[in-house]
Amino acid sequence: MAKISISIDVPDLLRAVDFYSAALDCKKLRDQPPNMVVLAAENIEIYLLEKKSGTKPLTNNPSTRSYERHWTPIHLDFLIMDVPGAVTRIVEAGGTHEGGEKGDWGEIAFCADPFGNGFCVIRE
Repeated sequence: MAKISISIDVPDLLRAVDFYSAALDCKKLRDQPPNMVVLAAENIEIYLLEKKSGTKPLTNNPSTRSYERHWTPIHLDFLIMDVPGAVTRIVEAGGTHEGGEKGDWGEIAFCADPFGNGFCVIRE
């Protein structure tokens, strides 16, 4: 069975470590020079990679990195017990809360980090 890790490109590595630590209680595992930090979120590792805006993520494609709010078909879901508390921490740490839903099935909040990377917090 394969082990999964998540990689997140960010333009400011120190700010990203501060955000994910404060907002989502991730723990720093190690620095990985030259421009990477590895965090732990329960049972998964998150690799924060510092990549400047405007740089090319692919050599054979004209796309460049942009840290405006964007949508991607693959995103992170953080499963937590207290969605309103997490939303408060996310906003206080510089992220955004973009709405959500609540019902008999549970609760979800749509959010983004300070760099435009979207994620959800879902009541576990």
